[in-house]
Amino acid sequence: MTTDFFTPVVDDPYDYGAIAAANSLSDVYAMGGKPFLALNIVGLPKSLAVEHSSEILRGGAEVAKSAGVVIAGGHSIQDEEPKYGLIVLGFVEPEEMITKAGAKAGDVLVLTKPLGFGVTTTAIKQEKASDEDVDEVVEWMKKLNDKASELAIRFGVQGGTDITGYSFLGHSYEVAEASKVNFKFSVKKIPFTKSADKYAELWTFPGGAFDNKSYFEKHVSFADSIEEKTRMLLFDPQTSGGLLLCIPKTNIDSFLESAEEMNQPVWVVGEVIEGDGKIIVE
Repeated sequence: MTTDFFTPVVDDPYDYGAIAAANSLSDVYAMGGKPFLALNIVGLPKSLAVEHSSEILRGGAEVAKSAGVVIAGGHSIQDEEPKYGLIVLGFVEPEEMITKAGAKAGDVLVLTKPLGFGVTTTAIKQEKASDEDVDEVVEWMKKLNDKASELAIRFGVQGGTDITGYSFLGHSYEVAEASKVNFKFSVKKIPFTKSADKYAELWTFPGGAFDNKSYFEKHVSFADSIEEKTRMLLFDPQTSGGLLLCIPKTNIDSFLESAEEMNQPVWVVGEVIEGDGKIIVE
């Protein structure tokens, strides 16, 4: 069982509801589970037009339906700023559960969505984002992690997490530390949205990126050649980000082949090595 809710990250109410629902469902997928029931959590201002409130709920309901999830009610209150999300209940076979403590030296690290959502949604709030760039990140944030989770279970993944508010490096550190291994990433292999570099240049990072950098940077060893803007993108909080999965090396070729057949984007971004909970970015 899990819950998540937040204030709007985009202007369109339908997209906001859809993103919030996909984000809430992701915690179940990240552990190899299948969500089946959810409850709405809603806080809305009295001044918000009814049609906007309805669109938020419709966005959430349609994403839930596409995941085979029943929204069986929920609770709403008045609030000065819109807030929406889900409580989600799912099932997982205990022996198939993906946990943060399941990474093993030799595993191949795979990411299922690009990075750059936070820096772009902040650009939206600052009215600096183009419609094309907004459309790109919205489509990624609305995308469910169901296929990625299904593939992970099929190919024996035991270690992994979803990439959300603590950033790519923050969540990577959580897994490395819990598993008592090191993660070694190649920055050239890490995918970013088309607009991520542009908004990094404009320095439209949310406050959470600086919090993540302050807290997690001591656990990360960067190559000297990696620019500060790129480092910040790796600390950028993600809303409804992808899964970071630790694929057994013997299964990686079959995993990548099946991902292509299922039209599931995946990027090989690094490897798990012996260690004591550190992150290396080269």
